[in-house]
Amino acid sequence: MEKKDKWAWLKRRDHNYLLPFVIIVTVGVALWLLLFAHNSVLNWVKASVEEKNQEAEMARLQAEIQEMDREIDNLRNNRDTLESFARETYHFAAPGDDVYIVE
Repeated sequence: MEKKDKWAWLKRRDHNYLLPFVIIVTVGVALWLLLFAHNSVLNWVKASVEEKNQEAEMARLQAEIQEMDREIDNLRNNRDTLESFARETYHFAAPGDDVYIVE
């Protein structure tokens, strides 16, 4: 009895359709992995853009915090600045002052 080769169909030269099929399937799977999979390149790009936006927001907020700290320090250490702030913001007045509010 002759032993049959189960891969004999691959050794024949009459399957010209196989190479284009394999290429198409490989390209399709690669595109799917690059564009639509859970951990795709598109998700990496989106995450990178979001990270840069958040870093810029953090830098802006840090600068704002530093400016507020300078203002607080100035209000704590300078009585004239504190008095001016209280008059402008809360309409405080010293005894005997006339207060005029213009909006």
